[in-house]
Amino acid sequence: MLSDDQTLRILEAVDAAFDAQLTFTQDLVKHPSLRTREGSAQDLMHAAMAGRGLEMDRWELDADDLSAHEGYGPTTVSYAGMTNVVGTYRPASEQGRSLILNGHIDVVPEGPSESWSRYPWDAPIIDGWMYGRGAGDMKAGLAANLFAFDAVRAAGFEPAGRIHFQSVVEEECTGNGSLSALMRGYRADAVIIPEPEEDMLVRANVGVLWFRVRVTGNPTHPREMGTGFNAIDAAYTAISALREVEEKWNADRGQHRYFEDLEHPINFNFGGIQGGDWPSSVPAWCEFDVRAAIYPGIPAEQAWAELQDCLASLGGGPAPINAVGVKTGFFSEGYVLEPGSAAEAMLERTHEQVYGSELKSFTTPGYLDGRVFTLYADTPALVYGPVSESIHGFDERVSVESIRRITKSIALFIAGWCGIHEQPGVHSEP
Repeated sequence: MLSDDQTLRILEAVDAAFDAQLTFTQDLVKHPSLRTREGSAQDLMHAAMAGRGLEMDRWELDADDLSAHEGYGPTTVSYAGMTNVVGTYRPASEQGRSLILNGHIDVVPEGPSESWSRYPWDAPIIDGWMYGRGAGDMKAGLAANLFAFDAVRAAGFEPAGRIHFQSVVEEECTGNGSLSALMRGYRADAVIIPEPEEDMLVRANVGVLWFRVRVTGNPTHPREMGTGFNAIDAAYTAISALREVEEKWNADRGQHRYFEDLEHPINFNFGGIQGGDWPSSVPAWCEFDVRAAIYPGIPAEQAWAELQDCLASLGGGPAPINAVGVKTGFFSEGYVLEPGSAAEAMLERTHEQVYGSELKSFTTPGYLDGRVFTLYADTPALVYGPVSESIHGFDERVSVESIRRITKSIALFIAGWCGIHEQPGVHSEP
């Protein structure tokens, strides 16, 4: 346990560097780190870690290697130039518990810029909120990891345990970035991922499947529409059939721990559609993209087989529809963070010290990279981060004071979990 003096010194160190932390976060937001374009933001993270004297590792993801792992999500882009960055702190004598501080650098597209009230790739602070695509999801968390570590050292301490700082790609589409880091050998006794989670801890979250459905038709001239088969019309029939699966899975929520009280935990999002070649031709094809959620404990292959059966059944009706699904990204299973771990107990203490209230947990119907560590490394993954609004939407923003509090909690966690040594020549007040 930290003494009151040690705790106060660390908390004051966070406050002393907080303006610099916000400036760094703003700089990070100004790099539009969309998929395949994360390079400049990763350069900034690499420089920030190297400047702290960390042992640096940067590597390009390898889809062939990743595809051998059960947690792999099929990719539709080349990984050439797409890199993870990891900085490692190693104490002179490793006596404490080890820790991974993980975060993703990739962000989702901003959508029509004119629908934002300000430029999406700027990061102004207005009325206590920092704006910008990725500000909440999750560049504020990436910065918090580094500045929490800084605070421990600025307070005159050195952590006694090994710490890996991970800035990964591909969280928003496959989860392959964190999976690649795991396959590279990065493991620890606990993981913190400061995703924007409303100052709370994620207890459970869904798995996610991404796939594309292609529906084929029979093109004709519109004057002979009755002899053709409109693939776009048929696509909406296929969407309706998938909606029935969605509702069936939602009706089963009472059988899945932590999801019983959620009104609609399983969401199928139809995120893109295109089809046809000519306004005056009955369309011969239509494709639509789907994001489907699954409960923890449901194997991805089992869920995929049921979705495939749904599409195949469309070929047996009075007007047969040829609809074929192909994986395009996430093929991930959900997970539950089982209560009672030493890591969670430590976070409960540090949260209460900073917030003055009990740490709450909740279940989310979204994807999180915590599944990589929980499912494949048997490591408690604490997904816990600041209050945000409109992530993946217009005017994404994150609460500045929430960033401060989360950083303080993580800093105290580092000190308590890893243990600390007083730096030579530094002495606490009598």
